[in-house]
Amino acid sequence: MSPEKKKGATSKPQPEPATPLASGSSEGSGQPATETKKERKPWIKKTPVEHVLEQIGKQEEKVAAMREELKKEERELAKLQQAKKLLEGT
Repeated sequence: MSPEKKKGATSKPQPEPATPLASGSSEGSGQPATETKKERKPWIKKTPVEHVLEQIGKQEEKVAAMREELKKEERELAKLQQAKKLLEGT
């Protein structure tokens, strides 16, 4: 048997290096999570009417944001259509 094969067969496997997650994670640091939490507001019970009004307000905000996004997309489409006309004209 050659010396290379013997050397490889008798060598011990090297230990894997520690992963950054294991040494840098907050879970293993020993610090309790309560130190970083903020104080919560007291819970106030809402009526069904308040829930519905809140949902309506959220939906209005969502629709307004979507309309703004649609306006941006329409402007982009208009630019591309103008470029298409120029390309077809040549």
